[in-house]
Amino acid sequence: MARSTRTTALRKTLRSKGHQTLIHILVAAREKAGMTQRDLAARIKRPHSFVGRMEAGERRIDVIEFIEIARVLGADPKDLFGRLVD
Repeated sequence: MARSTRTTALRKTLRSKGHQTLIHILVAAREKAGMTQRDLAARIKRPHSFVGRMEAGERRIDVIEFIEIARVLGADPKDLFGRLVD
């Protein structure tokens, strides 16, 4: 199979509008679940700074982390992701 020589540059996503929307969705889900940042951090077995940096927009969240966080918050990851895409 021939490899394409054409490349597409990915925009930096940290602090982008989409990244801010993702954070808003996760913070809303955390608050709906009645959890503090410390509660969430304990449930996902990460330091409090992990959640703080994530919610401050200083850290990206990969897909596996997103699914884990959503489930810990009692939310459907597909539903949360759908809100991001819409």
